[in-house]
Amino acid sequence: MEGCPIKAEPLGAEYAIAVARTEKVLLPAFDSWRSHGLTDMVPSLPALGSFDWLVTVFKSHQKWKEIDHKTQRLYQQGLDLFSNYTLKDGTRAGSKQLSDFTKGFVDVVYAKLLVVECQDLSGNTIRRERRRFANAAMAACRRAWFVGQRARESEVPAVNPFSRMGLRTRSPGQPVRQMPTATWEELVAFRSEAKRQGYHSLATAALLAWEWLQREEHVFGAFDISHYRPSERPNSVKIVHPKNGEEAWWPLFDETGEPLFPELMAELDIIKDASVPGLVFRRDHEHRRSRVQLPWITERRDLRYLRRVVKKIILAAGLRNELSFTSFRHGGFTEGADSDLSDAELRAAARHRSTRQLPTYAKRTRKQLIAGSKKRREERKRAALIARVSTGPPD
Repeated sequence: MEGCPIKAEPLGAEYAIAVARTEKVLLPAFDSWRSHGLTDMVPSLPALGSFDWLVTVFKSHQKWKEIDHKTQRLYQQGLDLFSNYTLKDGTRAGSKQLSDFTKGFVDVVYAKLLVVECQDLSGNTIRRERRRFANAAMAACRRAWFVGQRARESEVPAVNPFSRMGLRTRSPGQPVRQMPTATWEELVAFRSEAKRQGYHSLATAALLAWEWLQREEHVFGAFDISHYRPSERPNSVKIVHPKNGEEAWWPLFDETGEPLFPELMAELDIIKDASVPGLVFRRDHEHRRSRVQLPWITERRDLRYLRRVVKKIILAAGLRNELSFTSFRHGGFTEGADSDLSDAELRAAARHRSTRQLPTYAKRTRKQLIAGSKKRREERKRAALIARVSTGPPD
C-alpha cells in the first residue's frame, strides 16, 4: 500500500520465529500505520489460555484482593520473572499456552531463573544464585494456577506443573539464614529513643512483641482495643495469630493477683482509656500529617511506612543496622529459651502447632502461660543483677 512503511521481508525457515515476528512486530506496526496510531493506545490483551491470561484471571479474582499489599507485590515480581523469561524460540514464557505446559518445561525455566549472570567492576562475568527469589516466583505461579483452575476449570488444566517441585530453601552447604535477634538492652534502648521522638505507640508495640511473641502483622493489623481487658474478662487479653488462625485468652495476673506484665499493662491501660474503638496501635506522634490518629497499617495491609520509622529509630538509638521490628519478637523467644521454658510453655506462648517449629505436642494451658511468663521475668532480673555486679566498683 502506498506510503506504508511496512515492507515485505523474508521470515526464514523457522516457523515459530516467523509466527512470533509476524504477530508481535509486523502486524502491530501495520495496524498502527493504518489507524494513525490509535491502536497503540489500546492495551493488548493476552491470548486466551496463555500463562499471561492466567495471571489476569488470578489478579481479577477475589483471592487476589484478599492478599495483603506486601504479598501482592512479591507475587507480582515472581509472576513477572517467570512470564518475561525468553525461551529459545524468542517468545516469552508468559505467551505459552497452558495446555503446552509440562513439569519438565517448568523445571527447565526454574533452573534458568535460579542463576543470574552479572559483571563486576572489572568486567568479569559472575554467576550468582537467587534461590529465594526463584522459589518465591514458583510459589506465585503455583498459587495463580490453582486459583485460575478453580475459576476457569474448562480452560486451565487440572494438573498444576508448579506443584510438588521439591524446592530447596538453600544450596547444599549454605548456612541457614538467621533472623537478627534483639537483646533486652536493645529493646530498652529502642523504646527510650521511640519515646524521645514521640512514637510512644511503637515503644509499647515493641514491648508487646517481646512479651507476647506476636508477629508484626498481628500487633499492628489485628490487635484491637476490645481484645484487651474487656468487661467480661478484665484479667485477660485476647491474642490472635492471623498466620495460623489461632486465638487464645492470655492471663494478665498470676494466682496471687500479681500482674505478669506490669510495664506493658500500664502502657496499654493508658492507650485503652484514651482510644476510640478499633486497632490499638496508631500514629500518635505529634508531627504526623493527619490530625486523626490513623493505624500504622494501611487499608491495603501495607506496613512499609512503619518499617521506615522503625529503622529510623533503630539508627538514632545507635543499634545494629540489621535489626527490625521482628527482631524484638525473636528476642522474646530467645529470652524464653534462656529462661529454660519447656517446649510446651514456648508453644503455649507462640501458639505454634507444627513440629517443625517446636518439637513437642502439648496442651496449652493457663498454668503453662503463667509459669512461662514468671520464668522470663526471673531470668531478666538475674541477668540485670549479674550485669550490675560485673560493672561494679573495683575492690
